Amino acid sequence: MELCVLASGSSGNCSVIRTADEVFLVDCGIGPRTTAQRLEGTGVTLSQVRSICLTHLDRDHFNPAWTAKLINNQIQVYCPGDRVHELMAVAADERLRSLVLPFKQDAFGPVPGVIAKSLRMAHDRTGSHAFHFSSEDGCIGYATDLGRVPETLVDHFCGVDVLAIESNYDPHMQRTSGRPLFLQKRIMGGGGHLSNAQALSAVKSIFDRCTKRGKALPQQVVLLHRSRQCNCPKLVLELFAVDARISSRLVLTEQFERTEWLSAKKSMPWVGEQMLLKFG
Repeated sequence: MELCVLASGSSGNCSVIRTADEVFLVDCGIGPRTTAQRLEGTGVTLSQVRSICLTHLDRDHFNPAWTAKLINNQIQVYCPGDRVHELMAVAADERLRSLVLPFKQDAFGPVPGVIAKSLRMAHDRTGSHAFHFSSEDGCIGYATDLGRVPETLVDHFCGVDVLAIESNYDPHMQRTSGRPLFLQKRIMGGGGHLSNAQALSAVKSIFDRCTKRGKALPQQVVLLHRSRQCNCPKLVLELFAVDARISSRLVLTEQFERTEWLSAKKSMPWVGEQMLLKFG
């Protein structure tokens, strides 16, 4: 099982996961045309996508431009159970209803051979969901737009091969950004996004939990949803460099450029020292 982040940030989020036989997306916050363009060169096409798992319904995670494509391609949509009515209102096409599969805290199968377990996270009024995806070929932890990191998430992600978690903002850059105070409070108040330091603390806790339980450490640490206004790659790299276990496995995602395929079996470009060269 492999992960490729096609876009990550406030202008749209979309990742693709593939197994030997199946392909599905996590979020679809960029349009289908842009998604198809980002998939070029990956060996995967939009026509192969079987389903989409939605973390939540903010516009940068579900773009209603997908509605016609979902219906025409018969792509199933896994949506938090208490948000289906909102999804249908945003999609504005009743034909989509038969393709929407609600989930709660129980496990579900987005494609054959993959088991997804969800965990509700604090994000704004309606929350978001982290996912643990597992198959015979490995497991991926994926968490973005989480206001804080509960112990349950650390347990959830202990033992994953690829750990993808948001590292959204630098507190000083946030406070001096000129953004309205209410927005800063929303982001930094424990129900918005994770700071770089909070993300690092979460990753370290997951690594420590793995060591304590005798499990292998994640081979890739993928940082999601970096703010272009209130964060900086250099700051992220400098902070995460304090832990050599993590810095050598680090992948920074981009808004307008996809990553390579990431898995436990191979070390891809854009990791560790190559990231320093890119942004140094």
